Order: sequence, then C-alpha cells, then structure tokens
Amino acid sequence: MARFAVHETDAPQTRSRLVDEKNFEAAALQFAEDHHGDGEVVSVIVEDCESGERQCFRIDLDTGEAGPCA
Repeated sequence: MARFAVHETDAPQTRSRLVDEKNFEAAALQFAEDHHGDGEVVSVIVEDCESGERQCFRIDLDTGEAGPCA
C-alpha cells in the first residue's frame, strides 16, 4: 500500500484527504466513493505522498469507470 493525497480538481490542495491504496486509480476511486453520491461525475487530483507524482482522474460514480482528465 502507498499513501496518496487526493482532492477534487476545483478544490484547493489544502482540502486533500489522505488515502492508503495500492495505486493512483484505486486512491481516486476510494476518495470519490467516500465523498460523493451516486449519479455524479467528479475529477480528482491524486498525488503520491512519497514521490510527489500527480495524476488526474475523471470518475463516473454510476459505473465506477475512471479515466484520465481531458
């Protein structure tokens, strides 16, 4: 498991939540499931707390599908 800081793309980075997951996508999905209701599409920034690498995901909460931000 790795530790990631996750926040919505339209929220300040100071609103990040720490998530322990196996990879970037799993951290994005966990954050979205914990902080949003069904029927929404959310975009989140996921940052690896150790390396500083960042990735952006757009998540459809109806289907659970996640893909890179456009």
